[in-house]
Amino acid sequence: MNLFDSVESIKGVGPKTAEVLKKAGIKTMRDFFYTLPRDYETYAAPTSINEIRPGKVVIKGKIDSLTTRRARHRNLTITEGIVRDETGGVKVVWFNQNYRARQFTPEKEYYFTGNYELKNGRWSIISPSAALVSDIDPTSGLTPIYVAHGSLKSHDFKRFFNGARGKFAEIPDLLPTVKPGTRREMLFRAHFPNSPKDIEVSRQYLAYEELFELILAAKLNRRENEKLKSVSVPFDAEKIRGFVASLPFKLTNAQRRATWEIFQNMEKSVPMNRLLQGDVGSGKTMVAALAAYETILSGGQVALLAPTAILATQHFDSLSSLLEPFGVKTALLIGATKQKPALKRQIASGEINLIIGTHALLTDDTEFHNLALTIIDEQHRFGVEQRQKMVLKSPQGLAPHLLSMTATPIPRSLQLTVFGDLDVSILDELPAGRQPVETKILEEVEMREKLYPKMREILAEKPDIKGKGTKMHGQQIYWICKAIEDGMKGPISEATSVKTRTNKLREVFPDKTIEYLHGKMKPAEKNAVMERFANGEIDILVSTTVVEVGVDVPNATLMVIENAESYGLAQLHQLRGRVGRGASKAYCFLITSGDIQPSRRLRELEKSNDGFYLAEVDLKIRGPGEIYGSLQHGALDLRIASLSDTKLIARAQMDVEDFLQNPENMVKYKELMAGIAKYQQLTTLN
Repeated sequence: MNLFDSVESIKGVGPKTAEVLKKAGIKTMRDFFYTLPRDYETYAAPTSINEIRPGKVVIKGKIDSLTTRRARHRNLTITEGIVRDETGGVKVVWFNQNYRARQFTPEKEYYFTGNYELKNGRWSIISPSAALVSDIDPTSGLTPIYVAHGSLKSHDFKRFFNGARGKFAEIPDLLPTVKPGTRREMLFRAHFPNSPKDIEVSRQYLAYEELFELILAAKLNRRENEKLKSVSVPFDAEKIRGFVASLPFKLTNAQRRATWEIFQNMEKSVPMNRLLQGDVGSGKTMVAALAAYETILSGGQVALLAPTAILATQHFDSLSSLLEPFGVKTALLIGATKQKPALKRQIASGEINLIIGTHALLTDDTEFHNLALTIIDEQHRFGVEQRQKMVLKSPQGLAPHLLSMTATPIPRSLQLTVFGDLDVSILDELPAGRQPVETKILEEVEMREKLYPKMREILAEKPDIKGKGTKMHGQQIYWICKAIEDGMKGPISEATSVKTRTNKLREVFPDKTIEYLHGKMKPAEKNAVMERFANGEIDILVSTTVVEVGVDVPNATLMVIENAESYGLAQLHQLRGRVGRGASKAYCFLITSGDIQPSRRLRELEKSNDGFYLAEVDLKIRGPGEIYGSLQHGALDLRIASLSDTKLIARAQMDVEDFLQNPENMVKYKELMAGIAKYQQLTTLN
């Protein structure tokens, strides 16, 4: 069988049905066989109707008295019937499922599965699933439940798969690492299980398949990268030692280790493709400075790409002060930069050694003389195409070395799979003097009693670093809100807005300067507010999450996050990282609303400041799709595999290595090579 043939090869699938399937992404025979059940119902031991109790029930009987009516005053149709067995009868109800009235034959027996509950003063089974007794294997009592797509319901997919039973034997093998015939057997077990063990074994195999493809894609991307040529950057031990000796602080062991890994990479004539990950405040910028200085010493140019003008300006201020005393010429290229044409001519001629900027670096008229190193900060905020455009900026046809940086720690299992084409350096130490941020969960009703006194205490504390402004008396506070204005639609409609919270805080702290910040403000307005906050002219900054990546304000020592339960764990950790950047003790209050118990992610954040630990917890809570989607442009569509299954990942890794030992496999396993193309596009940085 050619698995890339049209799904119309399936019995019962004509052109109209094929069009519905196509809209659901089921175009080929391969797509069809991998449309796996979302769940399974078991009918092994149905309950007699006279013995059913509230909760989920399975009953067996015949149905009659079917009627459909429209609910008064609501856009809703209600289909009702009575299911009877030898012990009695029970009402069943479906909402907006008119087809149910035509689905059943009165003289036939069906299994019904649903919740038995009190609805409108009467006990009923609400929206039960239904299956013909004659369709269920009496030995296993199991039947698959498929996701509905358009007009096609679960029972339609069961009909299609029953019509295709004979075709499973024609499914070709996919992987050389398993016994021949395993794939067809496991797909058949997934759709026609004889026992719960069949389901478990088939899903384990199909998860292995997914991981094999993902890891193979990353390994092949690494091979492609290794075919490229780049400028070799020699290690200048004497100059680097002199630069490090001039620093007013001592590098951490993690910074030294990461820097040495980068230097070793850049000495090769193959482009470095390295990810530098470390918690907020772990010293990534210092490592980037050392990599940039080493590159410039060898005559190459360096470009640093940042996601916002505020962050680019912060990098420019810190890197220029570090490197200009050593003869390095730096420049800032952002939207607000004046005399851009003249600056771009200097970049193209090679007069500027280090160029720091935002998307302005990506424009076609920004040309480099000899770009040898590209540094991308908060790399997940740039799409694959944007990163590729930056990599292609080297005019000599040589690929620049690439150093990506992220303050969002990536779980180990993602490093081995999704980011398998990257070398990874980890900064797992904080510089001396940094203290963990003390984090507390607080109910909204406790704010006046427990939070406001703490705020007064913070605002009265002696500033860590004297601000340039005249109004600052003490340390500073961030207050994060979900909504910009009152009355916003959607899940944040009940949240207190930035503007309302600002006004309320001004009433509580009338002698303090309190301003707000949000994403809908003009860039110049946002920059002006952040500059005033950084200069100490604002005591409390009420903001949306636009401050998640922002300027370094060592004097900010308290972070308040309102409606904390509505944020993801990684984002909460990033927001908390805005404080604790100086020598003073820092605090974070997570404000919850309502009577709901704090979620697991809030409790984990309260007990740990370790971003790497929290990343692993986040993976378990949210799954890989959401995390990967926030890290990289594109979506990771793993249907079965869990990226927390480290044993299966290790097995797939070893098997991929064996597969790559034989170049003939690339030609022999054509379906496998075609199937991994999507993963290659998602995982590549070059």
